[in-house]
Amino acid sequence: MRAGPAVLLIDPRFLLGSLLLALAFDALLGDPGWLWRRLPHPVVAMGRAIGWLEGRWLDAAAPAAVQARRGRTASLLVIGASTFLALAVQSLCVIAPLGWLVLALAVSTLIAARGLYEHVAAVAAGLERGLEEGRRAVAHIVGRDPASLDAHGVARAAIESTAENFADGVVAPLFWGVLLGLPGMAAYKAINTLDSMIGHRSPRYRHFGRFAARLDDLANWLPARLAALLILAASLCLPGTMPGAGWRALRDAPRHRSPNAGWPEAAIAGALGLRLAGPRRYGGETVDDAWMGAGRAAATPDDIRRALCLLMVACGLTAVLLALFVLASV
Repeated sequence: MRAGPAVLLIDPRFLLGSLLLALAFDALLGDPGWLWRRLPHPVVAMGRAIGWLEGRWLDAAAPAAVQARRGRTASLLVIGASTFLALAVQSLCVIAPLGWLVLALAVSTLIAARGLYEHVAAVAAGLERGLEEGRRAVAHIVGRDPASLDAHGVARAAIESTAENFADGVVAPLFWGVLLGLPGMAAYKAINTLDSMIGHRSPRYRHFGRFAARLDDLANWLPARLAALLILAASLCLPGTMPGAGWRALRDAPRHRSPNAGWPEAAIAGALGLRLAGPRRYGGETVDDAWMGAGRAAATPDDIRRALCLLMVACGLTAVLLALFVLASV
């Protein structure tokens, strides 16, 4: 691949080919522990910067307007620094020998398909060994109180995480990568990390994290709906799933407490014949959320594995879409 003049200083063929190769790298390598024990992962570095700024600027006793201004400034600093560094890396890749390969490796650090698969599969395996094992495994991927979950609740939480993280860990980074290259992906991951750390509706972050939460809602609006369509398309390819029920379940999505998470959750709930979401506990408080889908709430480890099959096919369809973009750009 050869770089040429284009938007954001990168040829579309160079960019799209690197994105496609990055998906393959993520599927094959994931996040190699030997590497990230020696170097800070980009998302970990973002998290450290957010934690540093929070520790210095978040004052719960300050007026609401002051907290909101400081939170907005902190968010913009993290997003701006992440975008600038990513633009520098991309610019070097454009002129370097084998730069497309280096760019693909950089992009793969911002995609989380394999990591998602492994964490969710661990919940299914743990749940088969016992409820406590399942609770310990699911605690790594959800924010709710695992002690409040029975076996079916653990399975539902894992499936919900599969759908939501497919949207914001695979589809959204690639969506912004196609539009804006590595800088777009880095900006998105910064926004998403800010939301996960300070975008909560708790008293501590209500004002400080408001800007980050709203920005994350905006950045995920279209990718979440695209992820739902990809899950439904994947269900057309797998026996035992119900694409029609998945499509009908999308009517529940606007009733979800999140403006975006309900779309992939509703799609996977309907396709698997399940009910997901519903009332849940976070930090000792019950969140009375709407149910997604009209199936059974008694999810099992087998349902988790069915969800993982949908995830794999949906990721494959994502790769096909990228390949079509590459061909169209030739």
